[in-house]
Amino acid sequence: MADADYESVVCVKPEVHVYRIPPRASNRGYRAADWQLDQPAWTGRLRITSRGKMAFIKLEDRISGELFAQASVEQFPSIAVESVVDSSRYFVICIEDGNGRRAFIGLGFADRGDAFDFNVALQDHFKWVKQQAELAKQAQNPEQGPKLDLGFKEGQTIKINIANMKKKEGATGSTKPRPLSGTLNLLPPPPGAKVPAAPTASPAQHCPAQPAATSSTAADLLFDIGAPSSWAGPPTSSDVWGDFTEASGATGGQPSPGWVQF
Repeated sequence: MADADYESVVCVKPEVHVYRIPPRASNRGYRAADWQLDQPAWTGRLRITSRGKMAFIKLEDRISGELFAQASVEQFPSIAVESVVDSSRYFVICIEDGNGRRAFIGLGFADRGDAFDFNVALQDHFKWVKQQAELAKQAQNPEQGPKLDLGFKEGQTIKINIANMKKKEGATGSTKPRPLSGTLNLLPPPPGAKVPAAPTASPAQHCPAQPAATSSTAADLLFDIGAPSSWAGPPTSSDVWGDFTEASGATGGQPSPGWVQF
């Protein structure tokens, strides 16, 4: 069984009013104000179904579901469904009785949202029909389908931010190597080579103690360091520490000529 044999429900509205409308006086369209809106000819339920490319507007009894009238819609907008010029809640549909006879009746919704849903449901169905037709045409002629052009147009340029790339590369290259854990493995010596043994300090090997310098030796060292290069010899006095003795034994607060007073 083909998919066109299945009928699906597109939209259902629990309350809709049907009006008898006068013949159209001109080509300007229908006006709902010319109808007797307070006296609907019939009130019931509306269902929109689809089967293949066709959509059907069915007016049914709200309790029993008995079919009151049906309009076959081949395309939208069309003569099968027209909007009135003075309201968005009223439409004119062309119904058929199955024997080839047709009649135009007025259709009205008490709620403006129900009228909007009715209109959108028909639009969505025929939009889907159009898409299916285009897909079938492309399947038969795949070479005629639109081709994706990825080439650069004349004067079109592209910009690449290289600064961020260098920054990332520098951050990656500047990482410090991690220190090696564990002991350093040394290569073994070549065959036949003599490996000198590491010197080990024995407890008996110590640096010999230097003898302490005598007082005369220290005095000689002082003279050797402090004497100028043109010094001819020691002073005539045999007392080397004479200045120190005079300084310690001076009286009257007079300093020794060999000392500087601070």
